[in-house]
Amino acid sequence: MERLSNYQLFTLVSLYEIGSTIIFGFASNAGRGAWIAVLISTAAGVAINVVYFILLRMNPGLTLVEWFPAQFGKWIGLPISWIYALEFMYDGGRGLGDLKILVPSTILPRTPVYIIQVTFMILITYALFSGVEIIARLGEMFLPLLLLVYLIDMIFIICSGIIHIQYIKPIMGEGWSSVMKAVWPLGITQTFGQTIEFTMIWPLINKQGKILKATLLATIISGIFIAAIDLLALLVLGENTFSHSLFPIYRMIRVISIGEFIENVDAINVIFFLTTAFFKLFIHLWCAVRAIQILTFSKRNRKAILFVIIIVSYMGMNMAENSAEHLSTGLKIVPYSLWVPLFYVLPILLFIVTLLRKKIKSKPDMEHQCN
Repeated sequence: MERLSNYQLFTLVSLYEIGSTIIFGFASNAGRGAWIAVLISTAAGVAINVVYFILLRMNPGLTLVEWFPAQFGKWIGLPISWIYALEFMYDGGRGLGDLKILVPSTILPRTPVYIIQVTFMILITYALFSGVEIIARLGEMFLPLLLLVYLIDMIFIICSGIIHIQYIKPIMGEGWSSVMKAVWPLGITQTFGQTIEFTMIWPLINKQGKILKATLLATIISGIFIAAIDLLALLVLGENTFSHSLFPIYRMIRVISIGEFIENVDAINVIFFLTTAFFKLFIHLWCAVRAIQILTFSKRNRKAILFVIIIVSYMGMNMAENSAEHLSTGLKIVPYSLWVPLFYVLPILLFIVTLLRKKIKSKPDMEHQCN
């Protein structure tokens, strides 16, 4: 069985939460308050991860898809578990669909979209067969490099003299309404709520007692990192450009120019965008494979990997006819219909049911001891 260290968990959670989030600009619809919306969403992410961890302690050694049958019974619990497996696959398809928008719009405008997606899925297939432990080791090496690249980007932006403090004043010019619209429901579900997938990985961690610390630390650092990137983009681009750009962070990187010598660093950053997207897509698909393997009582995961790869590839290539439809579905439909029920409502309901069952079970034991 594969085993992961707490640092490997930390790197995977960090890369997952950064993922494709920075590509599209987290909470960009909040305008100047985007970075505030990120911090509020991070706080919500911390809170729901505490709930997930409590559920893990209540169901020791079990994964997410095993919690529901254990507490709700197989007739109710198993269908819910299968919904989570399908949801992981759906999110993987959406992640692949994001690439269909990003790559042709940035570094490879003349390359056929299906070539990009097929190439990416070949890499993901190899990663799935390699296992989560190997990818976690890769994450250990990549995360410091990613942070270093963005630190250099920030230095380049400052040296380029393109920061305008007045662009973020007044900070709350439109009040809290725009910020809260960005937080609910998209902000608290996209990225931070999606970390429910790590409940499929938590049983593999060596030191179970430090899971919460590693996960929360990664969530807080990722949230601060995303907020800082949003704030920097606002300082460079201004509210109007930041809110209406499809890729505001990419656009910010493109304006870097130091002495007409250091320029055109956007291609390097797109490669890093793709790498973080790779880690997030891998987690989506690995969790789907693991869920199917558990629910079908399979000892080997080869058939599950091939099944997931085929379904996700098809969804990623055919999910939406254009980028407008893809983004509209992700912003207006998926958060309400899928993410809020699966990431918040059902886990909280499961927590209440588990708590009640434990109290009911402990009551006879206490009476027996008294007698």
